[in-house]
Amino acid sequence: MSIRLAELVERCGGELIGSPDTQVTGIAPLTEAGVSHISFLSNSKLRAQAGQSRAAALIVSPNDDALVAQTYTGARIVTKNPYAYFARAAQYFEALTAIVPAPGVHPSASVDPAAQVDATAHIGPLVTIEAGAVIGAHVVIDAGCYVGRDAVIGASTHLFANVTFHARCVIGARGILHSGAVIGTDGFGFANEGGVYIKIPQTGRVVIGDDVDIGANTTVDRGALADTVIEDGVKLDNQIQIGHNCHIGAHTAMAGCVGVAGSAKIGKYCTFGGAAMVLGHLTIADHVHVSSGSMVSRSILEPGQYTGFYPLAKNSEWEKSAAIVRNLSTMREKIRSLEKAIKTITNQASGHKDES
Repeated sequence: MSIRLAELVERCGGELIGSPDTQVTGIAPLTEAGVSHISFLSNSKLRAQAGQSRAAALIVSPNDDALVAQTYTGARIVTKNPYAYFARAAQYFEALTAIVPAPGVHPSASVDPAAQVDATAHIGPLVTIEAGAVIGAHVVIDAGCYVGRDAVIGASTHLFANVTFHARCVIGARGILHSGAVIGTDGFGFANEGGVYIKIPQTGRVVIGDDVDIGANTTVDRGALADTVIEDGVKLDNQIQIGHNCHIGAHTAMAGCVGVAGSAKIGKYCTFGGAAMVLGHLTIADHVHVSSGSMVSRSILEPGQYTGFYPLAKNSEWEKSAAIVRNLSTMREKIRSLEKAIKTITNQASGHKDES
């Protein structure tokens, strides 16, 4: 299936330079694009590749357009954010060829009579939906999913195969939960008495906003008393752990294997690199960006980029550095002693000079 560039620009915007009747069948990287593809330049370092691309059309920024046009002869769509434009164009191409699951409930699914399932929803094989659950319009629930009692799934949300969505949890519209995601597990709550752990019932919910993506095998714990909250537009990668009573602000994104301990409050528009860790009960302001592998051990109250890991080195060099770090306390005391001695000698020398 192909589309005219004029149709794409009408849908996604941008300034078209070239023939509006140019046909494209899909999107491809600069070096792999053929004469029926559209490609994009989001990194100015790749201008040379863009200039030599065989693509029928390129998505470029105003800053790159003039230089690319010196060698590239195809059509161009000029836009401020080529990467975002690429994302929207990719969504459009996918929608043109997507297979939309048919509404209805598969015969092997188990849907409690007290559940509410919209007539436009798709309920796949071996799905279980408990009493009181509410499944909204155009929801897709793939094979093997579980939806607990009184849970709410918002319109056009998609649960991929084998998602577990526990009792009373809520997700808004247009969400995506990838396979193996578990929403609403018990938080890690125990009281210690004489070395014995006593379980604290986890009676809160998980409340998820609109347009939230949650990756494969990611777990979001329900609150102990209050709710765990994931606001609109949050993007969570695969294998992330969100502890109980956490609050994740709107449009925050976390890469794979991030861990957030209980009761942490994270602001809006934050980013967390892969394997970053956040200790419990901390507050992180809006627009904070945490580098991958960093340990956040204190609250961050000002926006900015934060890094908390030791750079990679050869093992022998790392061992030397570690030895120095272990001896810093002793070195500090020696330096203080030297400073005192130097100060004493300086004072004595100054005194002798005054007497003379």
